[in-house]
Amino acid sequence: MSLPSPLTQHIARRPQRIALLQHVAEQGSITRAAKAAGISYKAAWDAIDELNNLASEPLVERSTGGRGGGGARLSAEGERVLRLYQRLQSLQAQVLEAAEQSSDLDLLGRLMLRTSARNQLQGEVSGLRRQGRHDRVSLALAGGLEIEALITRDSTERLELGLGSMVVALLKAGWVQVLGAGDVAEPGSNCLHATVEEVLAHEGDSSEVRLALGNGQTLCAFVDAQWLRERQVRSGWQVRAQFHPSYVLLGVPA
Repeated sequence: MSLPSPLTQHIARRPQRIALLQHVAEQGSITRAAKAAGISYKAAWDAIDELNNLASEPLVERSTGGRGGGGARLSAEGERVLRLYQRLQSLQAQVLEAAEQSSDLDLLGRLMLRTSARNQLQGEVSGLRRQGRHDRVSLALAGGLEIEALITRDSTERLELGLGSMVVALLKAGWVQVLGAGDVAEPGSNCLHATVEEVLAHEGDSSEVRLALGNGQTLCAFVDAQWLRERQVRSGWQVRAQFHPSYVLLGVPA
């Protein structure tokens, strides 16, 4: 029996985010879908980015600009996932009836972990190399991209990682550094080419920047506001996203 994929587990844990796909299909835009779902425009974008990152290919195809924030529609994969969600909904009542007592559902909820990490990328272990007390794990992402994680050997064994293992890489937005054309990348760090998709206002001296990777996945980063002003960073800017392998946390299906 195969293990459930990260996206399938996400469907089970966060049905309200999958339901957002139905609103996108009906409304044809992120703005109207967010309103129909009763969430903010930013929350809708975050949810769709997370779904696209966990899927094998993007679920929502977007066009920016225009009145109302641009259009959006489900891809063929998005339509397939929506049908899966609808089938799960039909099974939900049966699961509730099968629970012997209400505390059973609370127990299952505690066993399903949520994380504060903004960035979640699905990948496949493509390499394992010993490096002192640690293992350097190579992860193949969608679209031919690759990143590395540096974890303890105990973690490798506890997660039972091997070539071909499917994992979710977790990365906090504060651990992602945005590099411009003249900035030198740190040797040994992950460095991915990206396009600035949106710069969002943020409290304090930093702003949240949404970065689009070449494979359709996205990253969120917190960037110094002065750095953004000095370089006049805006949507469409070509940058690099840098983060050290030791900042990449790995998760596997329980």
